[in-house]
Amino acid sequence: MKKLRMQQEMTDRGQLEIRVNARIQARPVKGARVTVSYTGDPKHVIEELVTDGDGRTEQLELAAPPLEYSLEPNVNQPYSEYTIKVEAKGYETVEVTGSELFSGEQSIQQVELETAEDAAFADVVIPAHTLFGNYPEKIPESEMKPMAESGEIVLSRVVIPEYVVVHDGAPSDTTARDYYVRYRDYIKNVACSEIYATWPDAAIRANILAIMSFTLNRVYTEWYRNKGYDFTITSSTAYDHKWIYGRNLFDSISLVVDEIFADYLSRPNVKQPILTQYCDGNRVSCPNWMSQWGSKNLADRGYSTIQILRNYYGENMYINTAEEISGIPSSWPGYDLTIGSSGNKVLQMQEQLNVIAEVYSSIPTVYENGYFDEKTQEAVEAFQRLFGLPASGIVDYPTWYKIQSIYVAVTRIAELQ
Repeated sequence: MKKLRMQQEMTDRGQLEIRVNARIQARPVKGARVTVSYTGDPKHVIEELVTDGDGRTEQLELAAPPLEYSLEPNVNQPYSEYTIKVEAKGYETVEVTGSELFSGEQSIQQVELETAEDAAFADVVIPAHTLFGNYPEKIPESEMKPMAESGEIVLSRVVIPEYVVVHDGAPSDTTARDYYVRYRDYIKNVACSEIYATWPDAAIRANILAIMSFTLNRVYTEWYRNKGYDFTITSSTAYDHKWIYGRNLFDSISLVVDEIFADYLSRPNVKQPILTQYCDGNRVSCPNWMSQWGSKNLADRGYSTIQILRNYYGENMYINTAEEISGIPSSWPGYDLTIGSSGNKVLQMQEQLNVIAEVYSSIPTVYENGYFDEKTQEAVEAFQRLFGLPASGIVDYPTWYKIQSIYVAVTRIAELQ
């Protein structure tokens, strides 16, 4: 009865795209059969699709609850939930339960397939969003870790890691599994698990910056490794952030992360990123930290990202940028590449796009001559469309690093140690 009532309340629409890749080398799986149903009624299939040469389905328009449910703390669930089943020849079948969809938002559900011989794989179950479900409160910590303790700080500067190792449980839970997760993917996952994609841009940015700074503090101080653990961070909200294996991501959040992923929060004369803690501000009150619902309300009132952050963390909080990004072949040139650009950076980008085009057939190959011509622009636009970036044809900061990331993924030049 409750589920029927929720379906009757789903008067709005959201967009869903399913992307299917082989886990090894992130290669797209063409011709996978995808079925979509309402979670709770998986036998009632509402859509049947087949992936294209890039491992993608067409974009679906599906029912979602009214937008206003996600704009204020509400007893009504603000998102609909879908079950996605993926079958492909030579691979184990995977079912994702609880993929979330908000009104007016585009959701990407990534599904990774294992070959039959590698079948140490489980179906994905996405639990309730942290703003709607019940999760443990954050145990308070100092926002800065003592630097005088021997062995506490192991890095001389802030570095964006290629991977973080996520312990999927409390630190002391020896049964919990550890996952190697690319840093940007980790940040996107946490943000999609802890804030709503329908919120104003300034609130989304403020919360993402808090998530990134907290995470980089764990990396910089080697917090858990100095306690004898073999991971970077946990998925427990009592200790860290909520990371959910296999969950869907929202474009409005992913685009912001791609734009600011090298940033973090700092205070004057403090090297380490600040351990920026927060709470929801509805079920849990935290006077000295950022309130998630409060950040949304401030954004509604016209506060900028830095104004929101300083409202909670003080006027001496600043946005900083890491000096180094790990796991990429080449750093951002410092300027956009566009029609008429030339040189080694253009050549390198062309070479990488051609490698990616060998895997993703919708991207045209280009002549590798170090000159940014119209054919190069067309390839860049195709890449941007495929990976959810604004299709400007200009290689800006987010596009450069997305090309680097996908190139690394398809060539496996950055093996896990």
